[in-house]
Amino acid sequence: MTTIALTGDSILQRRLLSTTDPELVPLFDIIRGADAAFTNLEVLPNDYKGHPAKESGGSHFGAPSWVLDELVDAGFTMFSTPTNHSLDYSISGLEYALDQLDLRKLCHAGCGRNLEEARQVSYYTGPKATVGMVCCTSTFSKGQEAGRQTAMMQGRPGVNPLRLDEVYEVRPEQLDAIKAIAEGLGLEKRRQLLIDLGFYFSEPDGIAVLNGLKFRAGDTVRHECKANEKDVRDILRWLEEATLLSDIAMVSVHAHEQGETNEDPADFIRDFAHASIDAGADLVVGHGPHILRGIEIYKEKPIFYSLGNFIGQNEMVRRLPGDSYDRFRADDSLTPGALYKKRTDDDRLGFPSDSRYWQTVVPICRYEGDRLSQIRILPVSLGLGEARHRRGRPRLAHGSEGAAILSRLAAMSKKFGTNLVIEGDEAFVALGDGRG
Repeated sequence: MTTIALTGDSILQRRLLSTTDPELVPLFDIIRGADAAFTNLEVLPNDYKGHPAKESGGSHFGAPSWVLDELVDAGFTMFSTPTNHSLDYSISGLEYALDQLDLRKLCHAGCGRNLEEARQVSYYTGPKATVGMVCCTSTFSKGQEAGRQTAMMQGRPGVNPLRLDEVYEVRPEQLDAIKAIAEGLGLEKRRQLLIDLGFYFSEPDGIAVLNGLKFRAGDTVRHECKANEKDVRDILRWLEEATLLSDIAMVSVHAHEQGETNEDPADFIRDFAHASIDAGADLVVGHGPHILRGIEIYKEKPIFYSLGNFIGQNEMVRRLPGDSYDRFRADDSLTPGALYKKRTDDDRLGFPSDSRYWQTVVPICRYEGDRLSQIRILPVSLGLGEARHRRGRPRLAHGSEGAAILSRLAAMSKKFGTNLVIEGDEAFVALGDGRG
């Protein structure tokens, strides 16, 4: 029997005290008791080294490199690294962070010094099983994706990208208006010039372009977004390698993109998760939107569309560059803590204003060989309502809060045909053959 503990985004800035804080110890003892434990490294463990990027993932999430040691002490053995924050300190900051991970001989995947390295599977070998992990992200700024290495030229460090092919469908009269705007502003003339110069390529017939966005005529108004087919093939190529060389193969995807609400995954995320399992993945773990999303059992394999925040200390970043102050329209005289207080309007906006960002779950997947035999779900609270320097620390949720978390997850999972059986302060996924 092999057990794998799964968590979402870890935004760690302080000492975690996972072995000494009596409020936290029960949860982390469970994580330490698992044969393997996964988390998404949402901060960059770069000791604030590197050059702050103009475009951050929302805020510059640098962190002391010793947060890695804290997470290892907490029981984590597998780290996903590609996020919208991976290049917060540019290439130099990412390379430093990768060096820190490698120095500690940690199992990490999804970022690399070139594209192939970022794509590669990483293995965690424990006494009972080897887990192969492939990690990618669909949420990143242009230029943050790792670049291909060729026979003549080195690649570019960055994230393992799951790029998106997007088009906006509008009604014919709206498409005519978009074309008129592009012509009237001179944008189409400039685009055609760049095509003539060989810098751009023409789009297929029926596609209009406005400031980089693609439009076509249709019967409805909608946004069509699909994962880039080449990226999917290249990611699944390494997943297939994981199926050959490990007992359990998993895929991790960092995706902020949403469907109708932020609790619904975008269609391409579900398509990619299904394709991953079709290619041999034993489980798919999602994260990114910082809130929980539902669970789907597809071909007897679990898909966790988002495990939300696991550690939420984003308000305790110690250093911020000038670009962060400019973005949040804050005076340089503000300390980082004061800037975050201003950004949230003293907890009336953003994460502190919504309890969903402070509630999550930790699934424990049990395997008999390579066969999934149980998914145990533990509700977790991050302590919203506590002082800023104390909230964000995960602990088992009990009573009414635990019941509310599990009920909400059950309702979201029901949309995917998944039933949760709630038993006291935990739940179990009802598996297709009666297992639970």
